[in-house]
Amino acid sequence: MKALKSRLYQIELDKRSALVNEAHENAGDAGWGNQIRSYVLQPYQMVKDLRTSYETSDTKGVLDGDLDGLMAATLAMDVAGKSRAEAQGN
Repeated sequence: MKALKSRLYQIELDKRSALVNEAHENAGDAGWGNQIRSYVLQPYQMVKDLRTSYETSDTKGVLDGDLDGLMAATLAMDVAGKSRAEAQGN
């Protein structure tokens, strides 16, 4: 009985590890061009959300956690039913 339990346990572990490996393989590259926001601090100051095209010059506020404008732009895009590609086309 112990041998059967251990085999079933091993089969379940293999299934779970296969699912985790598949999820890691399907994950996209975190390389350049896949960023959500760009922060420019020198020679001028600007934060731009690349999904919604929202821009602000209040870099200190954004870095300190004032994300209200960024969240409002994202919510407005969601309410309008636009995808990221559609929002960038406008």
